[in-house]
Amino acid sequence: MLLPQTKEREYRFRLALRMVLPVFALILALIFHTFITSNEVISISFYIESLLILVFSIYFILFLIYKGFDINITDSVTKTFTRQYLYKYIKKEIKENNNYTLLLISIDNLHEINNRYGIKNGDKVLYEVAKWIGEYFKHKDIINFPLGHIKGGDFLIGLKGSKSEYKTLLELIYLKSDEFKIDDIEIQISGAINDSSLSKDINYLIENLFELQNQNRSSKQVTNTYEEINPSELESFVIRAIKQKSFTISTQDIFLNDKVIMKECFIKLKTDNEKLLYPKAYMKVLDKLRLMLDYDLMVLEKNINKCLLTSEEKFAISIAPTSVRNPRFISRVKELFESNSDSKGRVVFILSESEYYPRIDKYNSTLQILRDIGIEIVIDRLGSIHTSFLYLRDLDVDMVRFDSYYSKNTNESKHRAVVDGFNKMAHEKGLKTWIKMVENEDVNNLSKELGIDYLQGKYLANLENI
Repeated sequence: MLLPQTKEREYRFRLALRMVLPVFALILALIFHTFITSNEVISISFYIESLLILVFSIYFILFLIYKGFDINITDSVTKTFTRQYLYKYIKKEIKENNNYTLLLISIDNLHEINNRYGIKNGDKVLYEVAKWIGEYFKHKDIINFPLGHIKGGDFLIGLKGSKSEYKTLLELIYLKSDEFKIDDIEIQISGAINDSSLSKDINYLIENLFELQNQNRSSKQVTNTYEEINPSELESFVIRAIKQKSFTISTQDIFLNDKVIMKECFIKLKTDNEKLLYPKAYMKVLDKLRLMLDYDLMVLEKNINKCLLTSEEKFAISIAPTSVRNPRFISRVKELFESNSDSKGRVVFILSESEYYPRIDKYNSTLQILRDIGIEIVIDRLGSIHTSFLYLRDLDVDMVRFDSYYSKNTNESKHRAVVDGFNKMAHEKGLKTWIKMVENEDVNNLSKELGIDYLQGKYLANLENI
């Protein structure tokens, strides 16, 4: 596990020795200075005392420095590298090797383990999983690799070579993890893999690993669903697209009682060479560069100035909740609607977030401002994330949209029952309901049978470019 412990000790000792040599030289210089400047005969006891002071000083300093490195380098729970040291180590490895692979392995249910069995057992699980990873790699004749605990239940491994050499290895780890238990505690493992061909920036590589992991958790497949772009290029593309307001809008009809009542807008950014960037590729960049507000305002302005002039229906736009809660966004929305009176009652904001916003009264006040302007509010992905259910309960909105997972599986009785239950709850609150991804006649008929208000999907209408 890690680098072998003996090698790690040697490494720490060399660093400690390098730091103690100046101290050693200083003590020797002081003793030597006493010899040459003293006019009296120096007794033998002075030599003995000086030697003892020198030995004990060096030992004490070495001990302190060694223990200091032990704290800084090694995580106290897992006995693996700390995040800070691991990043430093891997940065150097990436620089020195043409091909370098990063592998993320996560304990998905660590939070549940901590709550159910206690933090002490959670720490034991972390340690045992780290040990299990090290032994597994050793069994595969892979040694001298850095393994570190980066946060929560997440471990990062660095391996020399390209990801194609280790892709199968990760899939085998998944298979092995299904049988892995610690004191009868079930462990759920997931992960992802990438390599330095994507980027030489370790921070981007790690962010990409977590994105891949989120995509792959359900299927446990190590694949990517969109074209990977060098991070520096991607950031430049996004910045220029926002600055130049370069993007395309596609719409899809949404039906109420077989009549088109609304259109949802889908946005793709355009690069200088007219290449299209899908939201899945650039949304995280917008957050990182603090450009989400500019992006949302850009899209809203374009829809008000162009889309509303081409059709009589309402237009639904996905807006980041962080933008909605920003006073600058609210101020600009008021200006847009005051200068475009026809917009009132024809714009719908679709909101989705995974974390519950605790200041719910303030959030409702903000949403009421938007509703007073004439904007309807939709909570998206109902039934997929806990936050969506809490918002159904707590937020003053106009409609809810079910997560696409249910439209794909509505024929199963348990999923049908969930949709039916959510649909009735929403209607009892006076909210409209909306289902997307209606891909065939069965889902269409079932959605009507359940009394869902708005229906959307390729079975009903294809995407259209504006």
